[in-house]
Amino acid sequence: MRVPSGGLRTWELQRVSAGYLALFTIWFAAHLILDPPADYQQWYAWVAQPWVKTAFILFFVALLAHVWVGMRDVFMDYVKPVWLRFVLRLSMMVLLLAMAAWILQIMQRVVPA
Repeated sequence: MRVPSGGLRTWELQRVSAGYLALFTIWFAAHLILDPPADYQQWYAWVAQPWVKTAFILFFVALLAHVWVGMRDVFMDYVKPVWLRFVLRLSMMVLLLAMAAWILQIMQRVVPA
């Protein structure tokens, strides 16, 4: 039995991730405008707070999911040879997984002082 890979679920994922990205961007910009960190130590201390760190990790998860759905749709709509579509989707998956690993590695280094 084949499980569909598109449709409502990917549409919802795209909209939910876009909503989170927008809200995070507004919140982040407001923080930088209203309470800008004076130096690296203040910036690090702010990001090291568990709820801020979690918000950043969720931002990157939403960003990578948003990119995946968008690029998958572009490949499905505009790349006609099936083998090329497969290679592009596989390459995009490997690239996004590498980015996710890199982001998690960076975020693990941020620890409360």
